[in-house]
Amino acid sequence: MRILIIRHGDPDYEKDSLTQKGWHEAELLADKMEKTDVTAFYVSPLGRAQDTASVTLKRLGRNAKTYHWLREFHAPIYDKKTKKLRGPWDLMPSFFTKEDDLYDVKKWADTEFMKQGRVKQEYRKVSQGLDKVLKAHGYERKDKYYKAVNANKDTIVFFCHFGVECVMLSHLLNISPVCLWQGFCAAPTSVTTLYTEEREKGIAVWRCSSFGDISHLYAGNEEPAFAARFVCKNSCKHFSLESSGTTPYTASTNIMADTAHTTSSFPLHHLYQP
Repeated sequence: MRILIIRHGDPDYEKDSLTQKGWHEAELLADKMEKTDVTAFYVSPLGRAQDTASVTLKRLGRNAKTYHWLREFHAPIYDKKTKKLRGPWDLMPSFFTKEDDLYDVKKWADTEFMKQGRVKQEYRKVSQGLDKVLKAHGYERKDKYYKAVNANKDTIVFFCHFGVECVMLSHLLNISPVCLWQGFCAAPTSVTTLYTEEREKGIAVWRCSSFGDISHLYAGNEEPAFAARFVCKNSCKHFSLESSGTTPYTASTNIMADTAHTTSSFPLHHLYQP
């Protein structure tokens, strides 16, 4: 079985839709997806994911099921220092690199920082939602692997968001999401692919064969959008923000990301809208 996790296109957070660039990215993504044999599509209820999916679905004459748990990971944490809400991924290196338990798949959610919000509960909600979908496709969760109740070659597609994508990968691969939130980045319309490995009869584990693939953008001579990256104020003057149509979250402007890669700063006031 195969899973494709697709992040929405370049976002217009004010409208919860896509920028003009984002719509073009979605068209290029559809060029890629129309060559893919897909069993089922699932999509976040948020506008930017719905709009991204709509281009592919219209092109293929298909429909998608919308699940609330696929929305951007909704677990705001109250920061006692700033007295503001922040996402559980919005951590400075000087903090998370010194907190060993954040890297531990069994301990990360019970750290003092994560317990300031409903992180563990929301993580469970996403995991259970994902497992319910996989069970419907013949794979049932058991401990850290999946029982291949009805082994198959289905391909299912999730249109969603970077934060929740990392939670899904964390659950499938049995690693702390903090490692993914802090060490990986998925550009708008990027495609992450996982396959089941079934070396033992009836037992399936997931393997990620590609993360954040944006080959469809390069095929269309389109630069990846900036959304998902943090930048520093002073030493990154060669980075162009205007080209993406988005503004980075200013609370984290001291974090630098290479433009060759794909990462994003999230405006929390839009992330945590109900």
